[in-house]
Amino acid sequence: MISQALRERIAAGVYVDGLPSEAEIGREFEVARTTVRRALHDLEESGDIKTVAGVGRIVAGGAGNAPYERIMADLLDQIRSGDLPSGARLPSEAALVERYGVSRGTVRRAVRELETAGHVEARHGVGRFVSSPS
Repeated sequence: MISQALRERIAAGVYVDGLPSEAEIGREFEVARTTVRRALHDLEESGDIKTVAGVGRIVAGGAGNAPYERIMADLLDQIRSGDLPSGARLPSEAALVERYGVSRGTVRRAVRELETAGHVEARHGVGRFVSSPS
């Protein structure tokens, strides 16, 4: 019953930003946390949702990417299109937090992933900049 109700909500696009916590689902359906976990396990097994470390449970596929992945993709699109050319300074963490409506930790993870991939470089005390193409 719970997994079917959640599956219908997923199909309707209700959980674009991730599923509610186990506790919230339990309160809504007035069931124990173990019952909620079984329902969520069923949804994971069927591929409807996935668990992302540090983020929680999200809708699997397309728009269900973790928030940091969406930010990374958007910034990478801006880099590739030239909106953020080589040497350009990235917006501040505070500006990115406001733009994407996420936590500072989410922004930091997105930028760190771009640094690791070589798209962005940090200059201590100055900021982060788009790397020169290799």
